[in-house]
Amino acid sequence: VCPRGQRTDDNKICRECVGSPDRYDWLYLGFMAMLPLVLHWFFIEWYSGKKSSSAVLQHLTALLECSAAAVVTLLVSDPVGSLHIRSCRVKKLSDWYTMLYNPSPDYITTVHCTHEAVYPLYTIVFIYYAFCLVLMMLLRPLLVKKIACGLGRSDRFKSIYAALYFFPILTVLQAVGGGLLYYAFPYIILVLSLVTLAVYMSASEVEFFKDLLVRKKRLVVLFSHWLLHAYGIISISKLDKLEQDLPLLALVPAPALFYLMTAKYTEPSRILSEGGNGH
Repeated sequence: VCPRGQRTDDNKICRECVGSPDRYDWLYLGFMAMLPLVLHWFFIEWYSGKKSSSAVLQHLTALLECSAAAVVTLLVSDPVGSLHIRSCRVKKLSDWYTMLYNPSPDYITTVHCTHEAVYPLYTIVFIYYAFCLVLMMLLRPLLVKKIACGLGRSDRFKSIYAALYFFPILTVLQAVGGGLLYYAFPYIILVLSLVTLAVYMSASEVEFFKDLLVRKKRLVVLFSHWLLHAYGIISISKLDKLEQDLPLLALVPAPALFYLMTAKYTEPSRILSEGGNGH
């Protein structure tokens, strides 16, 4: 077993991690950092109600919490006091699950050689979630108590209660599926952003471009999904060849435009009426 911050080389000798995360590693860490922020925003919006004026301030507070947690996590990581981190290169999926490869030389005694071969991509996420939770418990209750005047007493803290549920879920997700997420997160971003955009537009009854311009909130949601689309495309392409990869970003508005152009043909009432006329 290697000490933390080291991993074995080709000769099975522990070597210190002296490299830096590559672009894909930073994109993965960015994805894991976005998960609690997006969930915060979703539950704040879900429980804030239409007449509550506190939602915007709560959104900003959640952004402040997650941003501060990310900066503090980088500062306490090795080298301490710097926003740069040293890491070991991820070579294959099994690097994430060294606990599954403990040898049994005599088939009786198991030699425990578990260590963080992908240092610090596995544990740094747990540290970040811990700081997010601490900062949320320090800042959010005081803010909500003062400004959530549009909500009932029992509703104003529901977004905080929701966070107390999803943080353990995210922790287990990282513990069990960290390696799978590392390789699959670009495609997860694209699929989820497409599905959520379609669901939001359908629930909001957005059928034409003018429907988006009526309410600024719809435009904010649309641009947020476009940013997620762009993040997913960049994560897949890694922007290794700019002349080939940058034009792919032109596809970002395509799903929303396709929805707006075809929504009028899939209106349920129109389908039912035409079906009735056909019979």
